[in-house]
Amino acid sequence: MCLAIPMCITSVDGLNACCEARGVFRDISLFMLQDDPPAIGDFVMVSNGQAVRRVSPEEAQLSWEMWDLILAETPAV
Repeated sequence: MCLAIPMCITSVDGLNACCEARGVFRDISLFMLQDDPPAIGDFVMVSNGQAVRRVSPEEAQLSWEMWDLILAETPAV
């Protein structure tokens, strides 16, 4: 199963970007979106260090709400 996390782009350097989600920063690849590269402030879904698609801020928020529900229901191991 593939999981993607919504993140906001904070800087871009060619096909690489730094993204932030809930205070966590990650360097990601924009290679899969190179035909229409996102810009600073755009939200993307990130999976395995790759931006896989651009999403609206509203979609990103809904995704985080879903993650919060899933994590609240998941028992600690």
